[in-house]
Amino acid sequence: MKYKVFYIIIIILSILGFMLSLVACQKSDPPPVQIKEAHESPVTIDLTYLCNHLSKEMQDIDNTRTTFALEQINQKLKTCLPLLDFKQQLYLMHLSTQMYKKFLTVQRTPEEKNAFNSFALDMAQHPTIQQSHHQNFSLRDQYLLKHKGQAYIELHETDQHQLVYRRSPQYLARIFAPYFPKAERTFIENLAQQNMHNLFKNNRIVPDANEISERALFWENYVKQFPQSIYIQQAKYLYLTYSQLLFKGTAKDPVSDTYLGESSIQGDHLLAIEKLAKLDHSQLSEQARYFLKFIQLPPNVKRNQTGSSQLSSQLSHYLNLKIITFNQYFDCFSDAICLQRTS
Repeated sequence: MKYKVFYIIIIILSILGFMLSLVACQKSDPPPVQIKEAHESPVTIDLTYLCNHLSKEMQDIDNTRTTFALEQINQKLKTCLPLLDFKQQLYLMHLSTQMYKKFLTVQRTPEEKNAFNSFALDMAQHPTIQQSHHQNFSLRDQYLLKHKGQAYIELHETDQHQLVYRRSPQYLARIFAPYFPKAERTFIENLAQQNMHNLFKNNRIVPDANEISERALFWENYVKQFPQSIYIQQAKYLYLTYSQLLFKGTAKDPVSDTYLGESSIQGDHLLAIEKLAKLDHSQLSEQARYFLKFIQLPPNVKRNQTGSSQLSSQLSHYLNLKIITFNQYFDCFSDAICLQRTS
């Protein structure tokens, strides 16, 4: 009987041991899973492809595109320009001028043209009511007016009170000039600053005489400092233009009618010329000194010296001041470069 009980206990213990082993196996942790870290390859931009196709993208821009398209191209220009030589940079700058010209072209019906002209008049006289004509504008006008200020687009009032769209003079100064040689960079950055506002309004000079004098001096020094600049002819033209404006003015805004004594000269011009005459090593300052001598000459001496009765011509002869026609071949007063006239 004892042995029977003993065997029963053995069997029971065996069964319990098997069951405990089974439970232990079920609760054991699963083997660790080896996870490999994913290493993504860095995304690379094919700059060669991007830059080689940039000119095609620029030429495809027209007056159906958006300012976003322009901004994309301008970002690509900032990427590509440092990688190109100067000749290639100039080519893209030429394309940019054509690109903006096409982008800002607006085709209007006679009714739309009248509505826009009315808007221009109202804007000049009452800027706060300019929205009243918008519904009568062409769709392109509505778009450009809504997005002016973006992508360097401006609504510009000309000296004849006409409103036109234009590319801001700061465009070339900020997008292209930083990558140009010093001579061309200096030309563009300074002309952009000078042309942010009109030089003329109703054929009258807008900047004061001191500003005109400073611009004339700048362009005189530029010609001396950068004789090899690709813009040397335009710089000479600007120097002669501002010299003429300083000493003679315009037909509607002359510096003097008689050039007889200091009292006959516009006050701000006289002060600027007197200040200029004190400088040395400048053709402009020498002309200023001759100007001050000229206005002290009696009328009969002036006529005898030149054989001409026209005071303006007499003054030009006395100062050795070359007579030029404003904007005859170049428009140097609306952008950061001088744009050649096509008509």
